[in-house]
Amino acid sequence: MKRVAILGGGPAGAFAAERLASAGLNVVLMDEKLAWEKPCGGGLTHKAYSRYPFLMNNATPKRLVTETVLAAPKAGEVTLKLDEPLVIYSRLDLNRMLLERAGSAGAQIEKTRVTAMEHAGAGWRLRTGSGTVDADFCIVATGARNPLREVGTQLTPRDTMSALGYYVEGERARIDIQFLPKLEGYIWVFPRCGHLSVGICGKGEPAAELRKRLELYMTEHGIRWKGAAFYSHLLPALDTKSWKRNRVAGDGWLAVGDAAGLVDPITGEGLYYAMRSGDLAAQAVLADEGGAACATGYRGAVRRDFGADLELGSHLAERVFKGSFLLGSVPRRMVEFTRRSPLFAGVMQDLFAGKQPYLGLKRRLLHNLKPSLLEIALSFGGRRSPAKVT
Repeated sequence: MKRVAILGGGPAGAFAAERLASAGLNVVLMDEKLAWEKPCGGGLTHKAYSRYPFLMNNATPKRLVTETVLAAPKAGEVTLKLDEPLVIYSRLDLNRMLLERAGSAGAQIEKTRVTAMEHAGAGWRLRTGSGTVDADFCIVATGARNPLREVGTQLTPRDTMSALGYYVEGERARIDIQFLPKLEGYIWVFPRCGHLSVGICGKGEPAAELRKRLELYMTEHGIRWKGAAFYSHLLPALDTKSWKRNRVAGDGWLAVGDAAGLVDPITGEGLYYAMRSGDLAAQAVLADEGGAACATGYRGAVRRDFGADLELGSHLAERVFKGSFLLGSVPRRMVEFTRRSPLFAGVMQDLFAGKQPYLGLKRRLLHNLKPSLLEIALSFGGRRSPAKVT
């Protein structure tokens, strides 16, 4: 293979570029913005940095957070101690670090926008703002707002969620997660280096309404939003049926990250899946040199590695946010169970660390249900769980 073109310079594209260039391939990465900021928290779980240790061991500014405060209507708050910290970057800093790693590995980095792609012989001809680029194979990492309609996932309105937020001055040691009534989503407050990322993600509700919910929350909690930098972003949140037909690969191309719809439908977390899919795409290209088996191999690898788990997550999402259990909302019971049951708090710990997949979650919850209810009953007699009540 002579040249691989990577369309997009976010975490998925940059990591694929590093992997391929490190293996000796001729790689060109093209993106009109390169490193940029996004409204999401920028948190990486234990699952991410245990697989890719450089995400923890580097000189890029980051925050290690070991406390998360969960809150839900009619349940108050509970502080969950995290045995495995969340690592929080500015997305600008994280993107820049990953692009620098790709460049150091030998990838050619071009600040330009790919406006169209067409087959040219056995390869591709890519049209950019400054001319044309020829490539033998393409990895599509253009994000959820992919302008290249013939490649990557095909999102419908039911397959997306909005994420928007403010960057505000402030300092705190914990993460705050606030569940809201009748919303498939949540509000977050993430501490970054030098500022807070305060945002909301939600599905099935207009962005303008989400912004009103967020600003009301910020006002009620004394967080000033007027005059603060505002950002918004579209995230994939595939409907269960969409996973069956999700277009992640085709003749001469593979899609990674948001461009392939590879985002957790419950948490909205996409960083790990972006990097992991970039890694799997590089492995597929190297194994088959972009041949006919490349697309098939990549589809299978994504499915086995995490795709089946995310598909189940899409089935669970509405129940998690809008469902009921024991005459209360699921978010309310999650907060109350975390407060009073060490067993349930352990489940929440593992979910935050990325150690507990959705596959197997139901079995674990059912297995722990009776002991958890017993712990909760005993807690009313004076016994308290390790989770701190606030």
